[in-house]
Amino acid sequence: MDWTAAIDIYCERTSAGFWAEPVNAWSNLAFPAAALWVAVAARRRGGATPAFWALAVLAALVGAGSFLFHTFGNVWSEYADTIPIWTFVAATLFVAATRVAGLRPHPAGAAGLVAAVVLIVTFLAATDPHPAVPPPPDPLNGSLQYAPALIALATVAAFAWSRRLPIASLLLAATLVFLAALVFRTIDMAVCATFPLGTHFLWHLLNGLTVGLILTAMLATDPGQCRVRS
Repeated sequence: MDWTAAIDIYCERTSAGFWAEPVNAWSNLAFPAAALWVAVAARRRGGATPAFWALAVLAALVGAGSFLFHTFGNVWSEYADTIPIWTFVAATLFVAATRVAGLRPHPAGAAGLVAAVVLIVTFLAATDPHPAVPPPPDPLNGSLQYAPALIALATVAAFAWSRRLPIASLLLAATLVFLAALVFRTIDMAVCATFPLGTHFLWHLLNGLTVGLILTAMLATDPGQCRVRS
């Protein structure tokens, strides 16, 4: 595999140059900003557990990986982008399952499942820069890969709502914001002719808000935080 092969799948990128997507690149600051915002709240309240801090670090890494992809725009940087994303999704789903649904999976089995999900989805979502047969036009612009994340988030939100948990409104808001983000990701290439900048940067900004809402919800259910408030 040619790890440096160029990948051009966004409106803003018009060349294979390093800094061809400045707005798409800088908009990734939304992820570490969200992680820092919630981390400051956790430090002020004290007692946050390692699970929460792991999610906060993963959230910041999502921004770093996406920044690399939107600057280098090649095969290796696409993996630097997708691996943190799906690690965050899988880890968040595991934490939410334990705190919202009350499940108690075995740690080793859960870690293996998270790793398997990350590897499978990452390689399925990877772009082939030189396909032997050109793929048919994708009306969703590759956004279908995020359907499992949307379904999982909506399911957790619905479960929290059914149990009348205080975090239900946060999770519902996160679901709606993520859905809006998917819309902007999907229409990016379709609006190139009328809006050359594209709408992918809005995917980043809204996803940063989504991450902030999810982390806030997970912080509110953190066992360490609960002990501090008792």
